[in-house]
Amino acid sequence: MKTLKFYFETYGCQMNVNDSEIMKGILRQKGHEITELDDADVVLVNTCTVRQKSEDKAYAFIGRLNKMKKEEGRKIKVGVCGCAAEKEKKDFLRRQGVDFVFGTRSITKIEEHALKALNGERFMDFSDTLDEIDYHTPALRNSSHHAWVTISYGCNKFCSYCIVPYTRGRELSRSFDDIVAECQQLAKDGYKEITLLGQNVDSYGLDVDDEKVTFANLLRAVSQIEGMQRIWFLTSYPSDFSEKVIDVMAQADNFAQSIHLPVQSGSDKILKAMNRRYTRDEYIELINKIKKGLPGVSLTSDIIIGFPGETEEDFLDSVNLVKEVGYEKVNLAIYSPREGTVAAEKMPDDVPLEIKKKRLNYLLEVQKEMNRAFNESYQDKVVDVIGEAVLPRKPHLIYGRTSRNKIVIFEADSSQIGQWKKVKIHRVSAGPLYGEVV
Repeated sequence: MKTLKFYFETYGCQMNVNDSEIMKGILRQKGHEITELDDADVVLVNTCTVRQKSEDKAYAFIGRLNKMKKEEGRKIKVGVCGCAAEKEKKDFLRRQGVDFVFGTRSITKIEEHALKALNGERFMDFSDTLDEIDYHTPALRNSSHHAWVTISYGCNKFCSYCIVPYTRGRELSRSFDDIVAECQQLAKDGYKEITLLGQNVDSYGLDVDDEKVTFANLLRAVSQIEGMQRIWFLTSYPSDFSEKVIDVMAQADNFAQSIHLPVQSGSDKILKAMNRRYTRDEYIELINKIKKGLPGVSLTSDIIIGFPGETEEDFLDSVNLVKEVGYEKVNLAIYSPREGTVAAEKMPDDVPLEIKKKRLNYLLEVQKEMNRAFNESYQDKVVDVIGEAVLPRKPHLIYGRTSRNKIVIFEADSSQIGQWKKVKIHRVSAGPLYGEVV
C-alpha cells in the first residue's frame, strides 16, 4: 500500500488536541507520514464549535484549502472531524473542498476514511468506535515530557448554552485499569507530567457499576506511579467536585497546585438560566473547602459575559465573585448563541454587543490588576519550573510553568525543554513572570 502524507489542522480544546495525537499515532503505526501542508495528500481539519470564533477559523482554513485545489491544482483530499463536524454533518459535506466528514467517536477509523476518499468516495461516518481505544493505541504526542490522557468522553450536564453534549455524546468512562496502565507506560517512557482530560472529570466512573471506580481513586492510583512528577486535570464541574479529591491531593506531593473550576456566572439568576446545578453560595462553600484543604492552591475559572437576561446587577455579581474568590486567572468569553442549544432556541440574545464588550473589558481590567498583585509576590523568589517550549521569534528564551500554573519566561535553549529548573524571578507583569536559572 502506498505511504500517504497527512497534515492536521487542529482547533479548540485539549480533547481535540489529544484526538489528533491519537489519529496521528494510528496513521504513523500503519506506515503513513505526518507532514507539512505543502506536502500533504490528505488534510484533516479537527474542528471546534464551542464558540463562533473557533468555527469561523475552521471555515476560513477550509476555504483556503478549496482555493489550493482550484487555483493551484493540488489533488489533496480534505477531511473534517471534531465538534463542528458533529454539529453540521451534511452541511460540511456540501461545502466546497470537503471530501469526507466524520464524528468525534470514530477517530480510530482515520486510515479507512482517508483511503475511501482517495478512491473518490464522498461520505460521512458518525459511528462509535471509542471502545477500540486503550493504552495500546498509539499516539504521536506534541510533547516529550507532558501528555494528555483522556479519562472520559462526552457530557451529561446539558448547560443551556453548551453544544458539547450534542457533539461529544453522553458520558463514557474509560477503564480504570487501562488509564492507569497508560500513565504507567508514559512514566516509563520518560514523561514527567500528565493532564487527565474529560468534559467533566469529576463524574468519571458514575456510568460504571463499581463503587471503587471514582475520580478520587483514579487520582490516588496515578499519583502512586513511580516517576510521575506532576499531575493536572481538566475540567471540573462544581457540584460534582468531591471532597475526597481534596483529600487525595493533600496526601501526595506530585499534584499541580492548580484547580480549574468554571463558575460561568456569579449571579444565581443567570446560573439557573444556564442550567448550572449549583448556586453562588454553594460554589463559594466549595471554594472555601478547597482553600482549607489545599492552602495556597491556585484557582482559575471561566466566565461568560452577556448571557441572555444578564443585567448590570448580574454582571456585578460576577465581578464581585472574581474578587471574593481571588482567581489567579479567569477565561472570559462573550456569549455567542450555539445553534441547537436551549439558550439559542428559547432565550433571546438581548444584551447588546456594545454592552458585552464594555463588561468584558471592565472585567479584564479587574483581572489584570489582580494578576499583577498576585505576581508581585513572586518578585525575587525562586520557583520550580518545567521548561515547555521555545518562545516564538525568541529562540534564546523558553517558557515553562510552575505547579501553580504560572507561566515563567527565562533564558535557555531548547535542550532545557522538559527539564525541571529553579528560576529566580527578576521581573513581573500582569501576565508572565520573567527570571533567570539559578
